[in-house]
Amino acid sequence: MTAVDVLELARGIAGSARSGEQVEAYAVRTRETDIEVFRGEVESLSVAGVSGVGIRVVTDHRQGFAWAGTFDAEVVAETLAEARDNASIAEADEWSGLATAADAASAPVVDLDLWSEALLSVPTDEKVRFAIDLDQRVSAADPRIREVDSTSYGDGLVESAIASSEGVEASVRRTVCSASSSALAEADGQTQSGYGFTFGRSFADLDADFIVAMAAERALRLLGAQALKSRRIPVVLDPIVTAQFLGVLSAAFNGESMLKGRSLFLDRVGEAVAAPHVQLADDPTDAFMPGATTHDSEGVPCRRNRLVVDGVLQGFLHNSATARRAGTKTTGSATRAGYMSTPGVGVRALSLQPGARGFDEIVGSLPDALYVQSVSGLHSGTNPISGDFSVGAEGLVVRDGALAEPVREVTVASTLPRMLLDIAEIGSDVTRLGGSTAGVTLVVSEMTMSGS
Repeated sequence: MTAVDVLELARGIAGSARSGEQVEAYAVRTRETDIEVFRGEVESLSVAGVSGVGIRVVTDHRQGFAWAGTFDAEVVAETLAEARDNASIAEADEWSGLATAADAASAPVVDLDLWSEALLSVPTDEKVRFAIDLDQRVSAADPRIREVDSTSYGDGLVESAIASSEGVEASVRRTVCSASSSALAEADGQTQSGYGFTFGRSFADLDADFIVAMAAERALRLLGAQALKSRRIPVVLDPIVTAQFLGVLSAAFNGESMLKGRSLFLDRVGEAVAAPHVQLADDPTDAFMPGATTHDSEGVPCRRNRLVVDGVLQGFLHNSATARRAGTKTTGSATRAGYMSTPGVGVRALSLQPGARGFDEIVGSLPDALYVQSVSGLHSGTNPISGDFSVGAEGLVVRDGALAEPVREVTVASTLPRMLLDIAEIGSDVTRLGGSTAGVTLVVSEMTMSGS
């Protein structure tokens, strides 16, 4: 996989622009491996590569788009013609247009090492052996582990390039690999699950020992869980849960959602929206985040966008089109689902600035709280527009500074704005997951717990 091939392809397409026409080409080539193991046997295995290009044409503020799942020259020429045809029948939108050279010069390009050449040379058989061994090790970690619900391995090598007639060019190469396992522990007729995971840029980054220990601990410590009586209580969110919370919250910072009136923070720039010690940023230039990249999906350099500073809302994320509509500048936050889509807006690496104390210190300072290890019903129980937050939870009681009896079948509820204002402490234990958000231990001073 070499960056110059896809970049040359994109350049050639962009160079075909006619007078009065804007042309952009976004070319992508990937190779992915996915392995699923169940009961020590390979349940599914796929190794697949995808190549494709998406083409946008803008004429008189009319945008046309077409894509092809091949780099074949004849098909690409037909795709460009199709994009032109689509532009000719599209409705005019005064904000339509591509990112400009000025947009591309709006921030310096950060040098990131996101590519592991070594990953390309790891045989598939070795990846299979890793997944099978991991599955067997989790199963044997403790006599109370009845079964391993699932074990998986996955990796991806992605090469993308973008070029436009507006003078914008960029190429990115990234690798990522991950592994996970979910243990089912049983005692006294009760079954509990626990999840362990790890990820990195190279195969050597994967830590099987960590997965085994994490999955076993999280399953075993929930055995014997009971419901609690309903009350108001401080809540400690596990880093995984915090990352999920930020994932729901991320829509509120989306400039496209804001323009449609669908953001919690509409017309609140400059106002306090969180506790005074809260700092929240989307930073795709953090190489340790899975979503790290040097350029967004319009070829604009990514940068650290501070969204909340000292609890005060700073602004929203934008691509070039939403920025024009909002009368501001792009934040380098254009995202795409792939070459088959046009740019939208989204976070890539959203995280809270970590605090000074780790999980043990934080829990040790709390006389009474609920530690939430996992949640259910996140999508049905949360609404990023109204701010409602009500999810099923399981975890452990915190009593006199220590984790006590396990808890299940409870619901924790508040609203997203209230939770932000009620953040009492942010942990130092940054946990980078496989998505676009990172987690930390997070203490919310009060939430409603509904149980028995």
